[in-house]
Amino acid sequence: MIKFFENKLFRYLSVFLFLNSSILPIKSSSALAAWALKTNGVLELRTQSNTKLKAYFQKGDQISGDRFWVDFPGELKNPRIIKGNGPIKEIRLGKPNKGKTRLVIEFKEETDLKPLTWRMVGLDQNRWRIKLFNPKYPFKKIGEGLVDKRIGNIKENQNSIRKKKSDYHFFKLPDVKQNKFLVVIDPGHGGPDPGAVGIRGIRETDVVLEVSKIVKNLLSEKGVKVKLTRKNEIDLNLPRRVSFANNADADIFVSVHANASRGKRRDINGLETFYYRGWRGRLLAKKIQKEIIRVSPGSPDRGVKQGRFYVIKNTRMPAVLVEIGFLTGRLDARRLEKTKHRKRLAYAIAKGILEYLYKIG
Repeated sequence: MIKFFENKLFRYLSVFLFLNSSILPIKSSSALAAWALKTNGVLELRTQSNTKLKAYFQKGDQISGDRFWVDFPGELKNPRIIKGNGPIKEIRLGKPNKGKTRLVIEFKEETDLKPLTWRMVGLDQNRWRIKLFNPKYPFKKIGEGLVDKRIGNIKENQNSIRKKKSDYHFFKLPDVKQNKFLVVIDPGHGGPDPGAVGIRGIRETDVVLEVSKIVKNLLSEKGVKVKLTRKNEIDLNLPRRVSFANNADADIFVSVHANASRGKRRDINGLETFYYRGWRGRLLAKKIQKEIIRVSPGSPDRGVKQGRFYVIKNTRMPAVLVEIGFLTGRLDARRLEKTKHRKRLAYAIAKGILEYLYKIG
């Protein structure tokens, strides 16, 4: 989701969109592959996979009109200016500094813009969309390249994944000492408490229980002892979950949840992991967050954060709470509906846990 900040000196609003980034070398070609400003006022972009974007809006002055621009890693080879039509004065593609590409859209005077309502949405790992204006008069599309074209090897990778057996060996789960560790996995909510309810009625309790069971099986295959706080749809309050983990004298505690945004906004997506205290808790959170982001390309990396959730505050062992996506988000909900994606998330969580256990020995 885009965040806006005001700078009184330059009188512009700045927008930052952070995702799992693949930073290009200084001399590499631009990460911007294609763009189109369509007749409905929507700007669509195609980039290299998992590119980090920075976008800005600046109010006009006596010399220039209002401007919106996006910066991309990689250097543009051919700077150019494209004549606009309708509310668009011109579109410029240039090199603001070495190793960067900038796409600038300059609007004509008195164009009615509402930048505080703008939201950049990731459609997948290499496509983006933002609604900039509502045309009052006929507007001709402006663009370069094929925005809808997918990166060539994505289809090949998907086919390759389909050929893999259900054990997902491509994750290369680390080996740890057999029967040394005990892990408690906590599927959030349950019973009369379904948790978040998202698009098309998808329920948090169903998603996290399936993911947690797969995590348990994967860890068990690696010789890790695993206990689930719940194995079915039962009513389980927070103190009982904490007591379960403390009484088991677990080495780590992982609570699995799915998110929902206020107002059920479909443009808000992303994954995040919380810990309460200590370097071990933070390390566990970082290991898991790194892996779940890898299997959720295009969904924003909301990062590792400290949180005061009851189940991670009151457990005695290193503990984290994982939010595996927004059930109310257009991108995340579509994925979380699918068993295939739930399996990938489970493998990612299991790998993060095993990486942590291997690290602490």
